[in-house]
Amino acid sequence: MDKDELERAVLNTLLENDIQNSYEFVKYDSKLHLDLVGVIKSLEVAACVVSQQAGEHFAYKLNAEAQGFLENGSLEAQFFNAIDKVNGTPRSDLMAKFGKAGGIGLATCTKNKWIQTSPEGIITPLVDSIVDQTQLDLKQIAAGNVPADDARLQKALADYKKRKLVEVIATKYYSISKGAQFTTQRKQLIRDLDVNALRSGSWAEDEFKEYNFAAEGKPLHTGALHPLQKVRAEFRNFLVQMGFAEMPTNNYVESSFWNFDSLFQPQQHPARDAHDTFFIAEPATANPSTVAPSDYVARVKDTHEKGGYGSIGYRYDWKLDEATKNILRTHTTASSSRMLFELADEYKRTGVFTPRKYFSIDRVFRNETLDATHLAEFHQVEGLVADRDLTLGHLIGVIQTFFKNIGIDDVRFKPAYNPYTEPSMEIFGYSKDLGKWIEIGNSGMFRPEMLQPMGLPEDVRVIAWGLSLERPTMIKYGLKNIRDLVGPRMQLKLIEKNPIARYP
Repeated sequence: MDKDELERAVLNTLLENDIQNSYEFVKYDSKLHLDLVGVIKSLEVAACVVSQQAGEHFAYKLNAEAQGFLENGSLEAQFFNAIDKVNGTPRSDLMAKFGKAGGIGLATCTKNKWIQTSPEGIITPLVDSIVDQTQLDLKQIAAGNVPADDARLQKALADYKKRKLVEVIATKYYSISKGAQFTTQRKQLIRDLDVNALRSGSWAEDEFKEYNFAAEGKPLHTGALHPLQKVRAEFRNFLVQMGFAEMPTNNYVESSFWNFDSLFQPQQHPARDAHDTFFIAEPATANPSTVAPSDYVARVKDTHEKGGYGSIGYRYDWKLDEATKNILRTHTTASSSRMLFELADEYKRTGVFTPRKYFSIDRVFRNETLDATHLAEFHQVEGLVADRDLTLGHLIGVIQTFFKNIGIDDVRFKPAYNPYTEPSMEIFGYSKDLGKWIEIGNSGMFRPEMLQPMGLPEDVRVIAWGLSLERPTMIKYGLKNIRDLVGPRMQLKLIEKNPIARYP
């Protein structure tokens, strides 16, 4: 019976009597009842009928194991029937016959006091015959005869459901009566206005189906942004609004020269140790001629060894072999150094210095011990401003503006040490989400020993700050362990259902 036939049957029946049970109307055919429910809802929209939920019908489906019990008896009955009623049967023989199921059969038969086991392991019956109540129950359940007031059977059914022998399928059924617009020949309403109706003018006499503006659309399976990407997009928007341009940061593998030496970080610094930095095995070193212009490399070498620009240097023998070692970059400041060198090269070519504001948000790598707050790779947010006569006050002002955008109004600073910034400051902010002060970043003014060898004018200062992307993301989404944000412990539901990060 198709849906049109179902509709005619419903309407013709309602001419005489109401339909008290929609499930009974289709003779308890579950598949046909689904079609009937669709017909009922369609008729309700046209006000032809009125329906209301009248109750639930329960059907019972037995699994393969339960079907076997119907045919051959329950496990305990099979176990009992396998015992020699005269001489008894060795326990070992029964276990060999029934396998793992033998233990269940033995336990149930013993509990029911059907059998006994001698010290020698011989099992003998205590009764002449048994009633296989499990088989009887399953036959009654399979027939759909499960009275609600039969307490014993209801308790047994709960046990069979727990053992997954029986699946209960509940179906809602409806009572149906005539509606305000009842008719046995329902007129099909027009759903859409098309060009033919407009040309012929038939639309003026047509009846149109009302739109249900409250109906939800069909859920679509679409991709979703990772929380890190959501927060990254917010941070990027703030920095662009503040006038910053994004730096290219697509080189995860860097030479030690740009990652350390150009930043006036000595070659014996602990950060260059294999315990802190990932060194590349192949190729282990970069071609010296392609790392940086030779005259700039020479100036960096002299600054490290002898100093200059108000510094006495580090007083050691600087080695090119150490500077050409390839590593996974430990910070995006390596990209900042490259951009500042390009800015200095532009100044040398044109004679004009143009102030710049740069930022980057990208991945960096540290040989860290993994724990709740540290990973071997993470994302660094970095910003810098290059202009004439900048001061520490400018740096504090830029930092306060940025952090105010992400909801941290109260910011404090603490003196710190960095090889390539002087003065340097750790940044602390009061988190409203956590209700306490937390360290949120690092900052400083790049040293002359870093900037002057590049060829920037003497009065040009560069202020910079940085923070991780993971820390504010964890705070925003209420995560205490970074491994719940990145890696196999990350829950896909967190990606799909969490709202887009929004900052004040």
